[in-house]
Amino acid sequence: MHGSIISALGARSMVGDTYTLLCFQDCCAALRDAASFSSCVYDEKVGPAMGEMILGMDGPEHRKRRNLVARAFRQSTLERWEDSLILPICNELVDRFAGVGRADLVSDYAFELPIRVISAILGLPVEDLSQLRRWSSELIGVGADVGRALGASAGLTEYLARVVASKRKHPGDDVISDLAEADVDGEVLADEVIYSFLRLLLSAGTETTFRSIGNMMYLLASHPDQLARIASKRALIAQAVEEALRVEPPVLFISRRATRDVRINGVTIPEGASVEVCLGSANHDEARWVDPDEFDILRPAKPHLAFGTGAHMCLGLHLARMEMRVALNVLLERLDGLRLEPFGDEGDARDPHIRGLVFRSPDALPVVFERSE
Repeated sequence: MHGSIISALGARSMVGDTYTLLCFQDCCAALRDAASFSSCVYDEKVGPAMGEMILGMDGPEHRKRRNLVARAFRQSTLERWEDSLILPICNELVDRFAGVGRADLVSDYAFELPIRVISAILGLPVEDLSQLRRWSSELIGVGADVGRALGASAGLTEYLARVVASKRKHPGDDVISDLAEADVDGEVLADEVIYSFLRLLLSAGTETTFRSIGNMMYLLASHPDQLARIASKRALIAQAVEEALRVEPPVLFISRRATRDVRINGVTIPEGASVEVCLGSANHDEARWVDPDEFDILRPAKPHLAFGTGAHMCLGLHLARMEMRVALNVLLERLDGLRLEPFGDEGDARDPHIRGLVFRSPDALPVVFERSE
């Protein structure tokens, strides 16, 4: 079912053929070989709206830029945010619907949590959340509406210029203050470098995390036996997080460009070809997992590719995992009898399911539970 590599139906990119990698081993090989598979393709895809990003850089320049911000997202650094930031936000969101007995776990919970967390980490005021959320959503949709994304980019840049200038005068304990004072080889980071990183972080970071939380809750709610098992044994939460990420990663593809002729699994990918690394297929590789399409929180743990791998492995993976873990635990602590809201026919609007060809998540997740005061 999940073959090793295919040429995408003879499709042509701007510079050559497009190849799609499907199996786990081949996907890992490409993502770990930055010399043969460049990330520069992202400069073409989203660069006009996002600017010069670490996502589209390779080699020493990428490492230098990434190291400047990596320390803010290390697991040891994040630990202080769990109790002081993420847990209070989760409880605040649940407070809004705990007494009602029903909620949409996408719009009421998963969608709200990441933007609140990342804004606090960056040091942005809560009153700006609505506008930040709008800009982020429009930026991530650059492929569908370039004009709208460019408008969002301009608006966000103007906003960030004021914030960065203020942080330079009055630095705080936040990521933007760190970036405003950081230097590379003795030189302060240029403002546009800071803006481009923040545009990427606000859009891609919040988009993928809210989808990951929504996917996890959908999988558990649609497997009530496994949800009940976790409710009675919270130590299984970490396993549930990883299995949800494996079965339904929030992003299905990572793009690369071949910098030279390279042979993978008996197929030669020519220099200049576009390469799509299919994370969704890799995470369902029968050669790596038994019954890979089944959601099973008790399956033996093995690394997956939901966060990619190699030099460009997701910078926010520890934060995303922490948000997923805390979000699930708070729901189990606060809401008794959590279950999908009953629906009628298959076409019922309340019938939730995960959808999407690039980004994947449920549009809505209506649940019911016992009311609490």
